[in-house]
Amino acid sequence: MAADVPGSLKRVSDTGYKYIELAGYKEGRFYGYEPAEFKKISNDLGMEILSSHPQVEEGITVDNAPRMAEEHAEIGAKYCIQHWINEEDRLTLASYREMAAAWNRVGAIMQEHGLQLGYHNHNFEFASVEGKIPYYDVLMADLDKDLVTMEIDVFWAAKAGQNIIGIFDKYPGRFQILHLKDMFTQEAPSYSTDGEDDFAPVGAGVINFKEILAARDKAGTKYMIVEQDSAKDGKIFEAIKTSITNLANLI
Repeated sequence: MAADVPGSLKRVSDTGYKYIELAGYKEGRFYGYEPAEFKKISNDLGMEILSSHPQVEEGITVDNAPRMAEEHAEIGAKYCIQHWINEEDRLTLASYREMAAAWNRVGAIMQEHGLQLGYHNHNFEFASVEGKIPYYDVLMADLDKDLVTMEIDVFWAAKAGQNIIGIFDKYPGRFQILHLKDMFTQEAPSYSTDGEDDFAPVGAGVINFKEILAARDKAGTKYMIVEQDSAKDGKIFEAIKTSITNLANLI
């Protein structure tokens, strides 16, 4: 995307994907394009912009939410996703609670513009903080289910040793979007993203996606997003083709 936005989007479309989730919003532009420009490029290729992850330095705050909501509504997105917590904000339960309270306010702002706020996990939310697990004891407990949906990343949850089906059973209807990516190796639970590169195409690793997707109605899932952070051989487009092929034919 950094080198060739239209060409990259065309390759994604040619592979068969109908929705896209962006990760290049900064200062009112999407991958350097004005919202209307980027929307036209995507729509002309037969793809709908589903959601967006603002860049980490941008974040989603109560202060910038109105502007962000307007620009994401202009591009036609349905979801705007908070997808990161800085390390210094992960140290106390009070910090997590403050964030959850703020995101509820942001969620209400987003809904005023026709968007749904979401939260995307990694693995660090499952690490113990002051004897509690922030993902369950704060985020799932404090976030208003009507204002903030959970975009669960099954890779990161699995890396933290979590039972995805168990999460769906405990919190039915809370997960409108599933982030699908596989992992090659089953290891002891980890709670840091540093150096992680075990990203596999969907169906090429050890995660039981048949079981997970069979439970998607209970989860409340409306959309599934294939995410390939990186590929061990560097062949990203081949990896996302493997994912969509496996989803369509094997899973």
